[in-house]
Amino acid sequence: MKSTAAALTLTLATALAPAASRAADSYTIDATHSQTAFAVKHLLISTVRGEFGKTEGAVVIDDADLSRSHVEATIEVATVNTREAQRDGHLKSAEFLDAAKFPTITFKSTKVEAAGAGKLKVTGDLTLHGVTKSVVLDVTGPSAEVTDPYKQVKRGLSATATINRRDFGVSYGPAQIIADEVTVQIDAELTKAAPKK
Repeated sequence: MKSTAAALTLTLATALAPAASRAADSYTIDATHSQTAFAVKHLLISTVRGEFGKTEGAVVIDDADLSRSHVEATIEVATVNTREAQRDGHLKSAEFLDAAKFPTITFKSTKVEAAGAGKLKVTGDLTLHGVTKSVVLDVTGPSAEVTDPYKQVKRGLSATATINRRDFGVSYGPAQIIADEVTVQIDAELTKAAPKK
């Protein structure tokens, strides 16, 4: 009888264990289906938009305790595309992003907190042009998991932030021609890591 009671107690304890004790899920950013875009005012009247063609990284999501989640992303500067080759070359030059010296932009989260239904605020270290600053991303998602036709488990999220380019040493041109504030948006498709055997 005692062994039966002990087994029942153990079963109940396992079933009622706090969700936070369960393992978080690991994902990779699917570079083929993800995008990092930016927008900046030109002459204070129009908005120039562009994107970086390659964003990679890893995301850990703990649905039971989102504060235990984590994200790291790397963006390749040389993949910048504003649909104008001369402008793209200028952006990659030493006067702007200096892709030869600083080939990547990175983000590493330091804090994740809920910000309402389906919303997060993710604080992290953004390193751009060799300068690291703390930045807050406003995140929508992550979405619920879905399984694609190739049996891969997927989730999605979108993140936005506004940064001042001069804070990162990108100071070419007066603000009347190229605005200091740059809006950044990341749309990421995440692929769940296969469970360890």
